[in-house]
Amino acid sequence: QVQLVESGGGLVQPGGSLRLSCTASGMIFSINYMGWYRQAPGKQRELVALITEDGDMDYADSVKGRFTISRDNAENTVNLQMNSLKPEDTAVYYCYAERVQPMGLDLNKFDLWGQGTQVTVSS
Repeated sequence: QVQLVESGGGLVQPGGSLRLSCTASGMIFSINYMGWYRQAPGKQRELVALITEDGDMDYADSVKGRFTISRDNAENTVNLQMNSLKPEDTAVYYCYAERVQPMGLDLNKFDLWGQGTQVTVSS
């Protein structure tokens, strides 16, 4: 059983920083994408940042220049450093991974999600 375990999050004042971490555990062949999504109350889940196995990164426009995603392929870990946080960053943040698993001659892909961690930016 492969699962994503998140840590970090919490309450921070506007302008502050937080760091989220996520580790994939279990029998893992490989992981293509790792990243973070978030969902604010009453809103749809949205992409925050993604990083490929090769280190290519993609960010939502709303977090560019403030958030930094990083990844350790050997440890199957992805981190999100969040700086200059704003109240509109308040949401539940979900770790995501696209797992690749060989099945016979095929390589199948599976979406994995963490349980979510609350980030609240408020004075």
